[in-house]
Amino acid sequence: MTRLAVIDHGAGNLVSIQRALEVAGGRPRIAAGPEGLNGADAVVLPGVGATGAAMDRLEQQGLVEPLRDWDGPLLGICVGMQLLFDDSDEDGGACLGLVSGSVRAVKGLPLPHMGWNDVWTSDDSIFDGVPSGSLFTFVHSYAAVPNDPDIVTATSDHGGRFVAAVRDRNYIGLQFHPERSGATGLQVLDNFVAEVRRAA
Repeated sequence: MTRLAVIDHGAGNLVSIQRALEVAGGRPRIAAGPEGLNGADAVVLPGVGATGAAMDRLEQQGLVEPLRDWDGPLLGICVGMQLLFDDSDEDGGACLGLVSGSVRAVKGLPLPHMGWNDVWTSDDSIFDGVPSGSLFTFVHSYAAVPNDPDIVTATSDHGGRFVAAVRDRNYIGLQFHPERSGATGLQVLDNFVAEVRRAA
């Protein structure tokens, strides 16, 4: 079974993502320190809340450098996706710097942007079996602005188009919450687990 290290940085709905990954065929375990990455086939970086607080927690846990050094598949969800980038306007601080770009405020009101929203997808394999325009659940006020637009695999809209998903080498970012998005979200997680299984 596919072994998934789910990072606990103090701001994730760990029960929901762990259960959804199990349904998708993975074997998730919570990682609260570098040793939690040992033997993992992939890393999942979930989260809600603020990037600054999440980075502080990762630093305290000794996880920043191990995550920067990780060369296997890595899935970032919501704040976890934002942490993949260089920096965030939310706290004015540095993130993990794994993907080139910054995190900026979403233009629409009200904020946070919460609830179901259409997501327009590309032909990236993470969206196999998911029609473009499908609904996913969002809870956020910020979104990534990649330096390379070619890594964008999905967009959505809240007062203007924003990036809903990216893929850059082994890094996949989802601004929406697949674990809270019903059968469509589970299909995305199924695709991720299948991809990790093939890579392993």
